[in-house]
Amino acid sequence: MKKTLLFSVCAALTASLVSCGGPGGKAKTAETADAKTAKKAVPEYTVVDNAQVDLASFPQDKDGYYVIFDGKTLNGWRGYGKDKAPSRWTVEDGAIKFNGSGGGEAQTGEGGDLIFAKKFKNFELEMEWKVSKGGNSGIFYLAQEVTTQKDGKTKYEPIYISCPEYQVLDNTNHPDAKLGVDGNRQSASLYDMIPAVPQNQNPFGEWNKAKIMVYKGTVVHGQNDKNVVEYHLWTP
Repeated sequence: MKKTLLFSVCAALTASLVSCGGPGGKAKTAETADAKTAKKAVPEYTVVDNAQVDLASFPQDKDGYYVIFDGKTLNGWRGYGKDKAPSRWTVEDGAIKFNGSGGGEAQTGEGGDLIFAKKFKNFELEMEWKVSKGGNSGIFYLAQEVTTQKDGKTKYEPIYISCPEYQVLDNTNHPDAKLGVDGNRQSASLYDMIPAVPQNQNPFGEWNKAKIMVYKGTVVHGQNDKNVVEYHLWTP
């Protein structure tokens, strides 16, 4: 069985916000103090269209799935907001491996998130993952590379600003498993929102099967051959 350890997938999600005036042709311009404060508090995000790979250059398996990791190289993969893969991400024993601990999105230099540089809309992702004792990571999907401007400087926002997260965690030994609500920070959950039910994770050091399906706004998380989360994008 192919063993792959993949943490982040970049795919497309677009949305439009439209402001319209009333039927009389005039829009109200007065704002309350609270509205002005809220308006100032919302950053202006810019989606950066960095280079994408040509999916046609990747092989397909017998079922028609594109194989986006070849087990030997990081071809097609790079760092979030970067033009190459950070050096802490390596290929070892046919798996993508992160070397190091802690920091998450706050890491600089040669850490940080790894993405497959292709935007998707409807897709199924199948992979396997395992973590060390106390490990904590995640699979982000429908991500955009997003920047903001501050003091005349452009800064990449953390990847979680634009996308949902399939939780990757050692449920037994990491304290995050006991936080949140009803287990919604445990493995395969929609992180901090919807718990994975049933919770059928294999323990640290063992491989877990993960599946993420996105189709016309419906999202399903699978773990070890069971569907454990289902929800719909753009709903409360």
